[in-house]
This record gives sequence, C-alpha cells and structure tokens, in this order.
Amino acid sequence: MAWTDFHPHPLCFHPHLMTVLPRFRWWRPPSLIDMPSHPRLFTVAPDTQLLGYCHWQPSRRSARTLILIHGFEGCSDSHYMLGIADKAWHAGLNVIRLNQRNCGGTEHLTPTLYHSGMSSDFAAVVLDLADTDGLDDIWAAGYSMGGNLVLKMAGEAGAALSPLKGIVAVCPNIDPAACVEGLERPTNWFYQHYFLTRLKARVRRKAVHFPGKFDLASLDRTRSLREFDDRYTAFHGGFSGAGDYYERVGARHVLRHIQVPTLIIASQDDPFIPFNTFTTPAIQSNPMIRVTAPKHGGHCGFFQRSRLDEDHYWAENRLVDAIRLGETHHVPT
Repeated sequence: MAWTDFHPHPLCFHPHLMTVLPRFRWWRPPSLIDMPSHPRLFTVAPDTQLLGYCHWQPSRRSARTLILIHGFEGCSDSHYMLGIADKAWHAGLNVIRLNQRNCGGTEHLTPTLYHSGMSSDFAAVVLDLADTDGLDDIWAAGYSMGGNLVLKMAGEAGAALSPLKGIVAVCPNIDPAACVEGLERPTNWFYQHYFLTRLKARVRRKAVHFPGKFDLASLDRTRSLREFDDRYTAFHGGFSGAGDYYERVGARHVLRHIQVPTLIIASQDDPFIPFNTFTTPAIQSNPMIRVTAPKHGGHCGFFQRSRLDEDHYWAENRLVDAIRLGETHHVPT
C-alpha cells in the first residue's frame, strides 16, 4: 500500500480526544485469536527475563521479524500491540509482542523496576533471536517509552547489531525531562494521575515478590511522577535522582549514531511530548532518520477518518507498511 497522509477523524481534532479515544478499542481482532501464539521467556540479565508472545510465519527464517515494544505502563496486550500484531502477521511478518520488565503480570521475573534507559534488554532479545532462531532481518518498533528504547538501542549499537535492520518509533519520548514537564502542566493532570496510580500499584505488587526491597511507606506521600522517579525509579536504577535519570536515558543523545533505516512518527499536537524535540540537529543531520509529523494525532492516537481499505489506526498501518516494504525513506518528512 502506498503511503497515505493522515486525515483526522472529525470527532478527534482535539489532542486529548485523539489521545484517549483510540484506547477504547475494546475488542481483540478476531484474526489475532486464531494466529499461532507461542509465549517465550528471554533472558536479558542474570536475574531478569522478559515475556514475549511470538507469532511465527510457517517459515520463520525466510520472513522479516518485528519486535514490538509497548509504552509507559502498557503491556503486550495493549490495544496497539494487538492491532499491529494482527496487521503485521497477516502482512507476512514474524511478530514478537514483548513485555518490558515487570509488565504484563511479570513482576516476579526480575527484582528490578523498569525505566526508559533499559535499551540493552532489547538488544539482548535481538541477539537471542539471531543466535537461537537464525533470524537476520529484524526490525524493532515502539510506542512512546518503547519508541525511546528502540531508538536508544539502535543509536548505542551503531553498526554492531547486524541482525537489526530498521526502527520505527511512534511519539517517542526521546527527551524524558521535557516529557515530564509536559505531564506536569495542569491541563495534563489526568495523564499524570493515571500513570502514577498504576506505578504505585506496580510497586505494591513487586513488594509481594521481593519483601523488604521497596519502601512502601513513601508511596502515599508521592504526589507526582517526578517524586516517584526520584524515590523509586532513580533510586533503584542507579541514578542520583530524577533529574539525573531524565538526562541520561533519553535517546536524543545517541540519535546521530543510528545506522539503520529509522522512521519516527510524531504528532505536532502531542499533549505532553513537545514537537520541537524532533527538530534537533541530531535528527536532521542523520540521513538514516526520517520524521513524519502530522499536524494532529495527539499522543500515539492518529485516529483517522473512515476508509474502505483500512481501519482507523493510521500509525499502526503506516508502521506495518514501512517494515513490510523494508524502507523508511520514501515517506513524507
């Protein structure tokens, strides 16, 4: 399918509606239910495993492979993960829906918390697929936090991760400090409250599996994501504080080193990821990176008007098109 421009659904021109409404795709695609699905644990550190769901083509070694990474407080069953997997598998790709550490009910598989800098986890998965399954045509795609992670992985690897052939990132938070500042705006209180509530619940679940490791007494006093990151993410991740964490984990530091075809799909009206983070010299000077940025789209929404040839999820369709064709350069910038 040729690249098509994004035309917002008439009910979704407001960025908050565009962000929230697509989440209400409460159905699981019927074809996904019938797809082959094989759970698999990937060892990414001596004490840590990631749970993925593999959807293999009949001849997996001859098919291109897509690793999907969800966003902040998502999981392998997030609506976009299911939607992309359905489209990609039926387009002839192997698909792995991968959970980040602790996500998708996997708190027991690692003593750590997860954060935006754990790009080495996904490099380990790429190498495992290459060594164990003989796959040498692997693409990685991520939404939001997952987008930052796949970009960071590609930038850190440069040309050293030979099975990795390309990247697609949708609304990646490549500058976490700017993203948190956006979430702290009064108009975005809902998102911060949602994320913070889920993070606190995750720490409580972790404490059941690892008694005494996490300070539960401070949870009730934690009123913002910045406070949570300072008391928990940074403390358990080896950072000196929230500011140090935000500064060190953003993919913006390594974008200039990316040496595989890379597509970034961003929205100019994202409620909490400033569009100017995608107009930096590190991106503009790297010929391997292309950015397509519709005026509307919200945060990872891109809910398009009705069409006869595809569903409402424009970014999902463009992501699959780019990977199926094996190119990111012939898209609008």
